[in-house]
Amino acid sequence: MSDMRFILIGIGLTFAGFIVLGIFGEDYQAATFQANEFGTCYEYFEDAPPKEINCSFQIFDQVIFFALVIGLLAAGVIALVKGVRGNWDNQVKPEDMVGPGYTQNEDSEDKKD
Repeated sequence: MSDMRFILIGIGLTFAGFIVLGIFGEDYQAATFQANEFGTCYEYFEDAPPKEINCSFQIFDQVIFFALVIGLLAAGVIALVKGVRGNWDNQVKPEDMVGPGYTQNEDSEDKKD
């Protein structure tokens, strides 16, 4: 059987990794294109002209960002695998089980008042 806690955590982390990559990933792709095509990188501002910067700093920021995204995705996959292989849900004591066919309190069946 599975461990639903880890499955839900894994789905959440994987989803968060893809969302972060989708929303913020476009900002970090320009450094690679500029370095490969032109050899110089520029930082763009809304209220000022572009400023020439060192490409290695911008590529380092890109590597850090993608390491964060890969970390989120890896943590999600690890949690999913742990959840699928887990058996925590099966280790519930019989006296702690509730639902159809079980009661919360053993004394509740004996009392008729």
